Amino acid sequence: MPKAYVFTRYGGPETEALVDLERPRPGPGEVLVAVRAAGVNPVDWKQRTGFRRPGETAERVFPSVLGNEVAGVVAETGEGVTGFAPGDEVFGTAVAGGYAEYALLAAGITAHKPAALSFADAATLPVAAATAYDGVHQLDLPAGSTLLVTGAGGGVGVAVVQIAHALGLRVLGVASEGKKDFLESLGAVHVPSGPDWAQTARLAAPDGVDGVYDLVGGEVLHAAAALVRDPSRLITAGAPAEEVERLGGARVARARDAAVLRAVAELVVHGDLNPHVTRTFPLERAGEALREVEGGHTRGKVVLEIGTGI
Repeated sequence: MPKAYVFTRYGGPETEALVDLERPRPGPGEVLVAVRAAGVNPVDWKQRTGFRRPGETAERVFPSVLGNEVAGVVAETGEGVTGFAPGDEVFGTAVAGGYAEYALLAAGITAHKPAALSFADAATLPVAAATAYDGVHQLDLPAGSTLLVTGAGGGVGVAVVQIAHALGLRVLGVASEGKKDFLESLGAVHVPSGPDWAQTARLAAPDGVDGVYDLVGGEVLHAAAALVRDPSRLITAGAPAEEVERLGGARVARARDAAVLRAVAELVVHGDLNPHVTRTFPLERAGEALREVEGGHTRGKVVLEIGTGI
């Protein structure tokens, strides 16, 4: 039977296991994909602890497959699905987990993979790059504006920096000292994280910043809010809606559609966005991959490379 990496109850890493599961069957509006690569994201381990996305109400069934974004080859399509056929190379958002040899995707949040795009790079786009794209376009800052990005060295932050830079924005990226050269290579002005980061950012932007894209939350979000001239140009993917709304800002509004996936794929193909896949692991070492991300010090993206059979 196909293998999948699951968690068996809410909790820590001790709940995870590599198991054999029946091959899923696609329902109406779904596509079954033989997975070639799966992106590893902070939301994956957070879901293992019981975290729910805004608006998510369905009870989780255990064992529950980890992961949210995949790239692979269509094996089967469900009722009512058009535009996809077995053998198509695609990428998208997993319906019920993506750390597996087979995964179900919602057809409406699935796109054809350009031939020039690797499976590994494609697997980084549905969550991290799409979140970055949605937020940058939500801010809608004119070219020449200054955008402050907290958590700029992670998977979403790296994409935010590049997308904003391609749109002509000046980017201040808050990240650890070890990521200075990396962020500067992407076109950002590096702001070292730590207790004095806000003062350093103020020196780089004495009159404040035009927008903030927060990926950290907590005290960092509140410090960033004091730097933005217009609170309505403060958005977060790292804090609850009620917290950022008290500061005059908003959560990142996710489009969650195939059009955004196609747009970010084109950015990669045209050289405006490099997903920076820095480490890859086989499915059998999914636990190591997740620990790498859970530690909070990754640079760029971590990806699982999975089987080749349909």
